[in-house]
Amino acid sequence: MQQLTQKLGSGEMVVQELPLPQLGEGMVMVKNHYSLISAGTEGSTVKAARKSLIGKAKERPQQVKQVIDTLKAQGIKQTYRAVMKKLDAYSPLGYSCAGEVIAVAPGVSEFCVGDRVACAGVGYASHAEVVTVPVNLCVKLDSDADLSLACYNTLGAIALQGVRQANMRLGETCAVIGLGLIGQLACLELKASGVKVVGIDVDATAVDLAREHCADLAIARNTPGIEQQVERFTNGMGVDCVIITAATSSLDPINFAGALCRRKGTIVVLGAVPTGFDREPHFYKKELEVKMSCSYGPGRYDLNYEEKGQDYPAAYVRWTEKRNMEAFQYLIHSGSIDISYLTTHRFKFEDAPKAYDIVLNHTEPFKGIVLEYDFNKTHSQQPLIINPAQSSLHNTGDGIAFIGAGSYAQGNLLPNLPADVRRVAVMTNSGTTAKRVAEKYGFERCSSAEDDILNDDSIKTVFIATRHDTHARYVIEALKAGKNVYVEKPLCMNQDELDEIEQLCIQNKVGVMIGFNRRFSPLAKYLKAKLPQGPMSMIYRVNAGQIPASSWIQDKQIGGGRIIGEACHFIDLLSFMCDSTPCAVSASVLPDPQGLNDTVNIMISFENGSTGVVAYYSNGSKKLPKEYVEIYSGGMTGIINDYKTCKVFGRKVDSKKLSAQDKGQSTMMAEFFSQMKDGNLPISMDSVFKVTKATFAALDSISLNSKVINI
Repeated sequence: MQQLTQKLGSGEMVVQELPLPQLGEGMVMVKNHYSLISAGTEGSTVKAARKSLIGKAKERPQQVKQVIDTLKAQGIKQTYRAVMKKLDAYSPLGYSCAGEVIAVAPGVSEFCVGDRVACAGVGYASHAEVVTVPVNLCVKLDSDADLSLACYNTLGAIALQGVRQANMRLGETCAVIGLGLIGQLACLELKASGVKVVGIDVDATAVDLAREHCADLAIARNTPGIEQQVERFTNGMGVDCVIITAATSSLDPINFAGALCRRKGTIVVLGAVPTGFDREPHFYKKELEVKMSCSYGPGRYDLNYEEKGQDYPAAYVRWTEKRNMEAFQYLIHSGSIDISYLTTHRFKFEDAPKAYDIVLNHTEPFKGIVLEYDFNKTHSQQPLIINPAQSSLHNTGDGIAFIGAGSYAQGNLLPNLPADVRRVAVMTNSGTTAKRVAEKYGFERCSSAEDDILNDDSIKTVFIATRHDTHARYVIEALKAGKNVYVEKPLCMNQDELDEIEQLCIQNKVGVMIGFNRRFSPLAKYLKAKLPQGPMSMIYRVNAGQIPASSWIQDKQIGGGRIIGEACHFIDLLSFMCDSTPCAVSASVLPDPQGLNDTVNIMISFENGSTGVVAYYSNGSKKLPKEYVEIYSGGMTGIINDYKTCKVFGRKVDSKKLSAQDKGQSTMMAEFFSQMKDGNLPISMDSVFKVTKATFAALDSISLNSKVINI
């Protein structure tokens, strides 16, 4: 299939061939008929991409700070990789479309193949021939719906959420400042609900359009006596509400809104404008209320709602983002609003770059620009060949494939692949990522079907670097297919999954390599060689920092939480240092109203009598380095500080310092490939299984008030 993408580094825009997107749980696959270019949001994204690096930095000071922080913590190499991954990526464009359902995931019951639908969401409802969308970002349409109008879905819902925040009643008056697409849609929706509408914009053409179609009074912002005109229109009262849909760095919209409002009026900020309003003369004396409007409505940015499909009860949340989309589509289909005038341009999908030239260069007046697809075209889930020459050079079954290739894989695994290894296939959720990784790292093909990898006899080793909840399933399927397996931590999410993996390893006499990289750090190896063998006392302090509860990492079903997802690293390092495996665990957690369990002390007993504490804290200062290890053994003490320095205190003090942080990823990859040739793995399966069990035991101990759990 084809999709419109842009490189964030160069700004290069191209319609290119990609594999179909994956049809994940709770999703539908849609063949697009039409998609809408959002001139405001997408235009600013495209402009930013086409700026120089200095221009990009000026626009995104917060991201520049993140780069500097990464540079300080991880060094030049890792920072460069992280930045280039972003700049070289194929970035999808678009977030509002309409088309026909061509496949539904198992368990999805509200949609059927052949349904006409409208879709929303960045990263989902893209400018592409085929998209996959979660059910709560997709609404069913009538069989005779005009899909060229239905593709306004996202912008219509955004406008409607602003109208709902305004809480207008029949006969009241609302001013809309900013008469772009969303402003025009908001005016139409207000009029449909019996509200008198005042439309205001700096652009006279937009004002004329509103005067003709959607506003009772339309005025250019620079019109002399504009405040007096609005006052007369409202019989001296002022408007009941102002909805700001403009996008500007100026304070004029918010202050002007204050001037137009009546006493006790409301201002809804829907557009991207600053809100540092002047307290006098209007906001204080009139006791104005300022509200923010969040995108399409309740459910936006909620992982449980958008990705898992968990709806909010209508009795408590009447208008979710999906119900807003449904209401907007009803307004169109019933004829309550007529948005046809907004479409000023239509382009064939393959000519999409020309459409963006109009948006960026303003070569002619425009409002809504719709992309039209060849919806008679059929699509199949075939892999996309990227480097056909490599395939003919190898015919042995020693190839590798990646299932998942996100930030961590691109920063730490893919750059450390041996040069002589055959790189066969890459599969990711997004075809854009799969293709870019295949191109950059020399893979033969990219795909969206796991069977393409698991059934290929030329692939001997599968790397799994997906979200945590899919690790066990992919490990099990790869083992059943007779593949060598490397999986990023965690190995799995619960004891049942671990039992199945363990049984498969025993039956097939194989093992699984897990990405416990810290034991391969040069400083960890240096310290272990310096310390005397025997029982050790160990402390691993992790200044982990906060991750929002809304993050997938914190989600118990998807990420497993930070003990399962991250603490396994640190338990493994202690296991490596003392040359023993965990046998008992006790954990105590700092009380947290959200139950995140991410400020915790995990006490571990090892088979050889060693003891260790993983002090994993999310409530510390960002100024403190992240990781600090102390090992006590036989009258000696060793300290590793953030994998940059190591000191060993004995009769004298020995030390080792690295030029940049090294957590062992490159050495780990080298040892994995080296030992795999002889049928071995760098980490014993007994150690992998017991460290994994230790994370489960830590959670059990917390739920049982710090009870000791034997492994």
